[in-house]
Amino acid sequence: RGVTALFGQSGAGKTSVVNMMAGLLRPDRGRIVVDDLTLFDSERGINLPPEKRRIGHVFQEDRLFPHLTVRGNLSYGRKRSKSNGSAVDLDQVAKILDIAPLLDRRPGTLSGGEKQRVAIGRALLANPRLLLMDEPVASLDNRRKNEILPFIERLAGEFSIPIIYVSHSAEEIV
Repeated sequence: RGVTALFGQSGAGKTSVVNMMAGLLRPDRGRIVVDDLTLFDSERGINLPPEKRRIGHVFQEDRLFPHLTVRGNLSYGRKRSKSNGSAVDLDQVAKILDIAPLLDRRPGTLSGGEKQRVAIGRALLANPRLLLMDEPVASLDNRRKNEILPFIERLAGEFSIPIIYVSHSAEEIV
């Protein structure tokens, strides 16, 4: 539970670590286990594909689908969920992330901070066992960063999904 920070200077390998956790990169050796589920184990020959890991990934860029509304982008996360009866629902996510008024808009009409909140919501609605946030505010100006960080902090209290938060900024981590 809660937020674990993965901190280091640019080029230290933080993104490589989270991409290995997500199954986007294959480690040379080692073991990755989340919630007693082995995702990767070089000795036992286990390497679950990304779609079987149930890991939400929020990137530095929002990566929203421009042809879908905010509601459509959020619903896409729900459709990717393999779990029925998830405790996370669209209305709850929209309220917590303050994006309910944006549901009928398209990504091209949103600010950078609004887009990142939608991207976070989409990842949450996929019912992940772990949420990876790879420098989710690095491309935003200070005003937008200050807008997003309280929402990320609030997620840790509202959902029982562990978060790995990656940053090269000590100020941001604090």
